[in-house]
Amino acid sequence: MIVEHRTYTLKHGTMDDYLQRYRTHGLPVQMRHLGGLVGFYVSEIGPLNQVVHIWAYASLAERERRRERLEADPEWAAFRQMNRGSFVAQEVKIMNVAPFSPQPALPED
Repeated sequence: MIVEHRTYTLKHGTMDDYLQRYRTHGLPVQMRHLGGLVGFYVSEIGPLNQVVHIWAYASLAERERRRERLEADPEWAAFRQMNRGSFVAQEVKIMNVAPFSPQPALPED
């Protein structure tokens, strides 16, 4: 099992608008294709104006397959267009789950 840890840094003052857009337009299409959302977080202390989402997958191959389906969805393309210019930075990490860690729920097809 792997988890994908995505951190997006937004322009100052745009967090509320982004969260509303994501909740309404981005999350539904991601859940349809990716599933496996472990959590979605907003920074409070430390680097500010950041959102973090963590996704669980059985393998890198499954992640690739699910992300290909997401990228082919016109609703996702429209959401991405809505966000042009919103981000200052993006960081993506792929991590293995340690054997003793609680195991996040995997998406079902």
